[in-house]
Amino acid sequence: MIKKTVLVVDGGGRGSALVKKYLQSKSVGQVLATPGNDLMLLDKKVKVFPNVKTTDAQKILKICIAEKVNLVDVAQDNAVEAGVTNLLLKNHVYVFGPTKEAGQIEWDKSWSKNFMKKYKIPTAKFNVFNSEKAGIDFIKNQKNSKWYVKASGLAAGKGAIFASNNKEAVSAIKEIKNFGKAGDTYVIEQCLEGEEFSSFAAVSGQNFLILGHAQDHKTVFDNNQGPNTGGMGCSSPPLVITSKIEKQITDIFKKTVNGLVKEKRPYFGILYLGGIIEKNGKLKVIEFNARWGDPEAQVIVPSLKNDFYDLAKKVIEGNIKKIKIEREKGYKVAVAAASKGYPNDYQNVIGKKIVGLEKILKLKNVEIFGAGVKKLGKNFLASGGRLFYVMATGKNVAEARKKAYNALSLVSIAGGNLHYRRDIGYRDLKRIE
Repeated sequence: MIKKTVLVVDGGGRGSALVKKYLQSKSVGQVLATPGNDLMLLDKKVKVFPNVKTTDAQKILKICIAEKVNLVDVAQDNAVEAGVTNLLLKNHVYVFGPTKEAGQIEWDKSWSKNFMKKYKIPTAKFNVFNSEKAGIDFIKNQKNSKWYVKASGLAAGKGAIFASNNKEAVSAIKEIKNFGKAGDTYVIEQCLEGEEFSSFAAVSGQNFLILGHAQDHKTVFDNNQGPNTGGMGCSSPPLVITSKIEKQITDIFKKTVNGLVKEKRPYFGILYLGGIIEKNGKLKVIEFNARWGDPEAQVIVPSLKNDFYDLAKKVIEGNIKKIKIEREKGYKVAVAAASKGYPNDYQNVIGKKIVGLEKILKLKNVEIFGAGVKKLGKNFLASGGRLFYVMATGKNVAEARKKAYNALSLVSIAGGNLHYRRDIGYRDLKRIE
C-alpha cells in the first residue's frame, strides 16, 4: 500500500496532537505542518514549513502540489477565515476543515450570535455595536449587571472581557479597540452564571458525530484569576456532562448543522461548541469555533482510538454514518507550560533555555505537545507565550493530575520564568473527593 501524506495547518499544541494522531494511522507515511514547531521534528516522519503562515493559502497550495499531499487538515481559526479551505477545494485538494463561509460561525461573533437567535439555539442575550459611543450609551441605560464585551473578530482567544458592573463594562468597551480590526464590531452580552465546558463534533453536512468533551482553564492564574489566555490547561472527560446534558448538546449540534445547511454554507470538519450549564441544568451556548480547541485537542484527540485519517476521509466523502467512535478509558489532564508574563509581556523570556524538557520527553506515562519551543543543537529554548503541554492519563482526574505535575516539576527556566497553573482539573477533583 502506498502511504499517504497529510498536511496539518497549525503550529501549536493542537497541531502537535493532530500530527501525532495522523502518524498513528496505518495509511499515513508522512505528516507535514505549516508552520509546525521544532518539537514535531523529533519524529523523523514529520516535515515543517516554519516560514509559511497558516493564512497563506497560495503557499499552502504550492506545498500540496510539490509534496503530493493527499489530505489537508485546516486546524487553525485564522486559516479558516483566510479561506484556505476554499482555495484548496477549488484546486481539487482533499480538505478536512470548513470553508470561510461555514467558518463565519467563529470568525464573526455578531454573525454567529444572530445565527443562534434565528435558529433558536439557546445563548445569552446580546447586542451588537459598531461604535464606542453606541455601546457606552447602551450600558448607561441598563441596570447595574455583569457583562461580557467581546470583539466580533478573531483575537487569539483573548477577545472576551469580563465586566462585573456597568462601570467596568464602559472600560471594557474602551479597551475593545486594542484588538484592532477584530474589535471594530463588538458584542455586549449578559454574563451567564454556571459551569463551562467544550464539546466537539465531526460534521459532514447534516450529519455529525460527537467526539468528546473537555473543560478548558482560560485565565492565566489559579482560581480563575488574571487575564484570559488561549488556554492554560484542560481536563477530559468532565464529570459535569451527564446523559441529560449530552442530550441537550446533541440537540444544539443538530440545530446548528441543519441551520448552516439552510444558510447554504454546509459544514465539513470539526465543530466546537463552547457551552455553559446554568444552575437549573439548562445549557446555553457561549460560542462556536470552527476547529479543535487548543488545549482541548491535547486531551480529546489522543483519547480517540479511531484511525484519524480514515475518519477525516469519511467525513469529507459524506460517509460519516459508517464511523463508530471508540475512546480510550481513563481521564486525561493537559497542563500548558508558559513563559512568565504571558499573555502580556514575556519578551525577556524569549531565547532562555528550558532546562529538563529532555527528561519528560523520555517518560512513558506522559505526552508532550510542543508549541513555542525552539531547538538549538541539544538545547530547547523559549520562543513564544505558551511553550508546550504536558498531558497525562490516569484512572481518574487525581491520578492524571499527579502524573502531569510530577513531570512538570522536572522542568524550569532560569530566573523562575516558567509559569503554569497548578489547579487544572480542579472541578472534577472536588467531585471525587
